Amino acid sequence: MNHPCILIPVYNHGEAVSVIVERLHAYDLTILLVDDGSDSTCQHILEQLATDHDNIILKRLPNNQGKGGAVKAGLRHALEQGFSHALQIDADGQHDTRDLPRFLQASQQHPDAIVCGYPQYDDSVPRLRFYGRYLTHIWIWINSLSLAVKDTMCGYRVYPLAPVVKLINSESTGNRMEFDSEVMVRWLWRAGQVVNLPTRVHYPIDGISHFALWRDNALISKMHASLFFGMLWRAPRLLRQRLRSRQPRRPVKGAG
Repeated sequence: MNHPCILIPVYNHGEAVSVIVERLHAYDLTILLVDDGSDSTCQHILEQLATDHDNIILKRLPNNQGKGGAVKAGLRHALEQGFSHALQIDADGQHDTRDLPRFLQASQQHPDAIVCGYPQYDDSVPRLRFYGRYLTHIWIWINSLSLAVKDTMCGYRVYPLAPVVKLINSESTGNRMEFDSEVMVRWLWRAGQVVNLPTRVHYPIDGISHFALWRDNALISKMHASLFFGMLWRAPRLLRQRLRSRQPRRPVKGAG
């Protein structure tokens, strides 16, 4: 039986995360806030939220680790707290909390899969970001030898905690914006299941983005290069996996 929590990595999104938390209370789930070395103003807001609401767990990282580092810390902590799944949602308000029941329902139907959102953007998204992400999609499809994931950059997803924590504990994954994509490729390399769900995306409530153009693009490029060479020596096994998954199942003798 699924026992999910909501995981929100937070770095200086105090006002926006307060709005998100209020919206999430309708779902009666534990909310794990991971403070990724925020400033004193945001720290105070997160402390107040944890004080005012019994269903909030606050985990504080002393120094900024980056989004990937905060998510990994949150996944490990959620597993330690006895949860089976973690629904990750961003703190900046870009994800539509009304889609949360659909994600949880998909996770209940496919408990071993990562349920991964793919964005349905409104007019608030910058055009450069909208078109630029497709370059990453192409590289992900190449590096995974799979079209199983429609969008690896969306941070709205449900993780089955035990196998994902095992993955991040045994393999090196990035600590910043590259994590969302990299973990999906490594999940597919392990023949992990994926369920894709469309979700409405609006650009941040507070207008704050922590995507550092030069740094994060450099890290993403380095990730793609590393995954490409990792794919090359895995390619024979991955291709065998893809062929087996496409073969029709043989009928069981005596059935019917």
